Formats: sequence, C-alpha cells, structure tokens
Amino acid sequence: MNIFVLMKRTFDTEEKITIADGKVNEEGAEFIINPYDEYAIEEAIQVRDKHGGEITVVTVGNEEAEKELRTALAMGCDKAVLINIEDDVEAHDQYTTAKIIAEYLKDKEPDLILAGNVAIDGGSGQVGPRVAELLGIPYVTTITKLDIDGDKVTLVRDVEGDEEVIETSLPLLVTAQQGLNEPRYPSLPGIMKAKKKPLEELELDDLDLEEEDVEAKTKTIEVFLPPKRESGKILEGNIDDQVKELVRLLRSEAKVV
Repeated sequence: MNIFVLMKRTFDTEEKITIADGKVNEEGAEFIINPYDEYAIEEAIQVRDKHGGEITVVTVGNEEAEKELRTALAMGCDKAVLINIEDDVEAHDQYTTAKIIAEYLKDKEPDLILAGNVAIDGGSGQVGPRVAELLGIPYVTTITKLDIDGDKVTLVRDVEGDEEVIETSLPLLVTAQQGLNEPRYPSLPGIMKAKKKPLEELELDDLDLEEEDVEAKTKTIEVFLPPKRESGKILEGNIDDQVKELVRLLRSEAKVV
C-alpha cells in the first residue's frame, strides 16, 4: 500500500509565544510536529504494519522542518520529503500548501493519504480536503477509527461529540482526530535508523511550478495575542457580606445580572 502523511511543523503552543512586526517571533520559539499530525503518522504506521506497503511523510516549509521530518522517520515512517519554498514563495496560505502537495502527489498513485484534522497554529483544517479535491479523490475528516478490507474502507468520524459511520473506497484522504490512536514516542533504535532513512528535498522548480501558480488566495491582516486575563478577587468576611459583594460586582463590573 502506498501511504502518504501530510505533516506540518508548528509552534509549541505550550511555550510562551511573542509577536514581532505583526508575526509570531520565531527567535527562541520551540517547534514540534503538529499534534494532530502525530495521530496521522501513528495510524499510517499501523496500517502499513497490517497491510504492508511504504509510508512517505511530506511537508512544505524550510530547511528547519528537517528536524520534525526526522522525528516522523524515527516514529516509523519509511521516507520523508521536504518541499522547500523558503526562497521561492514570499507569502503563502492553505491554498499554496495544498497546491504544492497535490502537484507532488499527482503522479505518485497514493492509496491512502493521512493528515491531521487541524494545525494548532492556524486551525483552518483546509489543507487535507483541498489536496483531495485537487487530486479528485474522496476524503473524510475528523476520523476516530479506520478499517481497511481490500479496497473497502470503513470509518468512524467525530461529529460534534457524536459519531458517523462511513463506507468508501481507496484511494482516499482522511484527517485524524484526537482519539484515533495513541501516538508512539520515537525509540532509541528508531532515532538511530531515522538518520539513515531517505529524506528528499525539492523546490518549486522540481515540480514545474512557478510562484504565481501557488500565489496565496488570502492575506493575514493582523496577528495578536489574546488579552491578558485580569487578576481575580478573593472575597472575605462573613457569608452574607460576601454574597452582597458578589452580587454588586456581578452588576457593576461583570454586568451579567
């Protein structure tokens, strides 16, 4: 089975993020594999181990993404592809990424493509479905279970806390939701093997693409951090006085009663 995983390198949102010149400041920032993409990687490994085949993990970005690709290889992927757009594309969006990936995949005859449901930095959830649309193959989002029997595929997807069961066929693109599996940590042998696994670096020229072919369709106007939360208040005194003060605060400051 020819399996591809679409991976994104994202900021670690558990770390402190700062804004500089209207952009997230990368200086000193920590980067990780997008957590939802880890579910996609794990599911790809389980599918390959059960049905055979090969996993190629693909990302669009710059040379810094090699670290995250090596992590995916250490988890168990077989090959990695970095499509480096650092010198070719000034501004990019979800369309840019999807167009580039679809162009790369168009002659690869993928059986199964897996991606994360959303990226924790942007949260649009557009790249996977856009890639499927450009390739002309079916896609199912937010899956929490995947079963393959020949060309027949049965999926369970999360629908606002409920479940939907879908039957379709390969080739197929799916996006992974939390609960699909429990992603493994790279083992020491896996880390050592990852250093020798193939990692191919491509540029737009290698895909016969020009910058205008992948020009962004959207523009980010502003990036800002959430407002700081005001410190809370601790009410003291007897219960009756605390209740009166709480009601006063709810009326005068919170304005909810």
